[in-house]
Amino acid sequence: MENLEILISLFLGIGLAAAVGFRVFLPLLVLSLAGYCEVITLNESWQWLGSLTAVITMGVATAVEIFGYYIPWLDNLLDTIALPLATLAGTLVLVATITDLSPVVTWSLAIIAGGGTAAAIKGNASAARLTSTATTAGTANPILATVETAIATVLAFASIFIPILAFILVVLLFFLIFRFYKKLRKKRLPPA
Repeated sequence: MENLEILISLFLGIGLAAAVGFRVFLPLLVLSLAGYCEVITLNESWQWLGSLTAVITMGVATAVEIFGYYIPWLDNLLDTIALPLATLAGTLVLVATITDLSPVVTWSLAIIAGGGTAAAIKGNASAARLTSTATTAGTANPILATVETAIATVLAFASIFIPILAFILVVLLFFLIFRFYKKLRKKRLPPA
């Protein structure tokens, strides 16, 4: 049973890390609320994340971040700042959710699975925003911001309540990203 709990906490962390790739603070807010309402158990070192102070702080940061993505010039600036933040936050959400593992294993998994997932998603989301800015002069960016926020919300809540579904959604996201780049590469290669 203990292995199943570890696997579920890993799925939870990976789902939240992917959500962090779309919005840095929204998944942290959801995790903080879940800890505050005792829906999930946070790692001993991360109990502070379930405090009322953390919930309020994450709520304010989430609101600022979400509204910031609707300001045309600020959205690309936020993406520049958010890539390293997402990588760090993706690592931290995995550390906060994994319990009963040695610190070496926990941090190794967190850096590779959490930080890596968040960085890959954020990098692709940033590239999509740059492409949107270049091709539509930024007029499609609010639509993209809405879609990203919706995906982050769905992933964050699925991670808390149905971690296996969240993990499946992350795998599906990576599959779609892979297919997109495969198609893009085929278009760029000259015919033989």
